[in-house]
Amino acid sequence: MKFTAGKFPIVKKQNIAKNIYDFTILCPDVVKIAKPGQFVHIKADGFMLRRPISICKIDKEKGTLRIVFEIRGDGTDKIASLNVGENIDMIAPLGNGFTMLDKSKTVVCIGGGIGVPPMLEVASHYGENGIAITGFRSIVNAILTDDFKNQQNEVVVCTDDGSMGQKGLVTAPLEQILKTKKIDMICACGPTPMLKGIAKLADQYNVPCEISLEERMACGVGACLGCACKIIKDGVEYNKHVCKDGPVFNSKEVVL
Repeated sequence: MKFTAGKFPIVKKQNIAKNIYDFTILCPDVVKIAKPGQFVHIKADGFMLRRPISICKIDKEKGTLRIVFEIRGDGTDKIASLNVGENIDMIAPLGNGFTMLDKSKTVVCIGGGIGVPPMLEVASHYGENGIAITGFRSIVNAILTDDFKNQQNEVVVCTDDGSMGQKGLVTAPLEQILKTKKIDMICACGPTPMLKGIAKLADQYNVPCEISLEERMACGVGACLGCACKIIKDGVEYNKHVCKDGPVFNSKEVVL
């Protein structure tokens, strides 16, 4: 696993929704080897354990990496307090990302809540052949819709309360798409119940599916058992590390 550790300058910061921050970080050496679906491990000043945050966008031309994260505790709150011009302590890129098919393939990229950001870079690869389905609790939680549209993706937004887009779960538009179009792959990231529903539909319609698991991590490089998950392959059950072996897995193999 190739990765870089160091302190890198923040060149852009935005608060894009309640408790959700968008950082652009200048890190050319990281960008050279970063892939869609990987993550970064960030140190919050005063905290021992680093925080894993998915890579949202990779700009190889500018040498920048974009991350979008939600404040979920004191550690991420400390990271969110950093400003443009300050350095962020980061180990990156980590983990295994999504399988990237030829750009001519039709791929559905599904994100739920803070699982939406890692799908942006995946969907950008496919342009107008990429279909993005995003799910949020409400319109106030919705993020990155314009970003998907700006990279020519077809976009379907779902909200639990119907305040934006379709009311209900992301699995409803996914099934409709699977019924009407030839889909070459499904890529998804979000809460476990959402991933279960997506994996079930992928199996039902015989479409390859990769899912990115959201787990709490300690070391981030597979040295501890803090993010173990169960995988079944050829009828045999294994324990794998989400950080090192994932976070992206074949949906047919992971036990959700």
